Amino acid sequence: MDINDLSKDLSPIISNTMADLVEVRLREYLKKKSFKPGDALPKELELAEALGVSRNVLREALSRLRMLGMIETKKKRGMVLARPDILGTFERVLDPLIIDNSTLQDIFELRLVLEMGIAELLYIRKTDKDIRELENIAKKEINHDHSFRIKNEIAFHGKLYEMSGNDTLKRFQIMLLPIFDYVVTLEQKPTRGLVSHLDLVEILKTGTVEDFKKGMQAHLQPHFNRLT
Repeated sequence: MDINDLSKDLSPIISNTMADLVEVRLREYLKKKSFKPGDALPKELELAEALGVSRNVLREALSRLRMLGMIETKKKRGMVLARPDILGTFERVLDPLIIDNSTLQDIFELRLVLEMGIAELLYIRKTDKDIRELENIAKKEINHDHSFRIKNEIAFHGKLYEMSGNDTLKRFQIMLLPIFDYVVTLEQKPTRGLVSHLDLVEILKTGTVEDFKKGMQAHLQPHFNRLT
């Protein structure tokens, strides 16, 4: 690769610049040149010379991109643009023991918003088998104590995420389980909406998308009431 052309694309950085600026320039370069996952990046020496920085500074910036899952090293190919794991970093820090209560509450509210908007996917991808499994989960919680109902609440809503057929949503729901359990167990008494899990199953069987949206709103209303 021609170093002069690479220099034009990257814009040299003055000496003693922090690695975070190098990282920004590298991001800009990847976007400008429309790199796709699997595309090979220039060699370290070429990048360092084009940017006008030491290889140590460049390597620090590259290590940040590796931590984010944006680049990886392949045998015989060197550095390539990776398919980033968009939830990977979030997954590593999503622990109720190391997150403050305000952030826990924010994440719980995010879960509520997601479930309010899941109806369209459910009606596109639901199957009779899914409905039967969901109904069996809902029936188990009848006449059980609060602790059991919490577990069933998680199982029921987890099944809804599974039925969505969206892999990112399903993974995100699994990540949210510790947060969900933490927030719900803080409640002093069971919170039941005007629409039960069995009611939601019946709507999925015979109702419309709009019916389900309204039903989910009523089901989650106690949680929204708690926010105010």
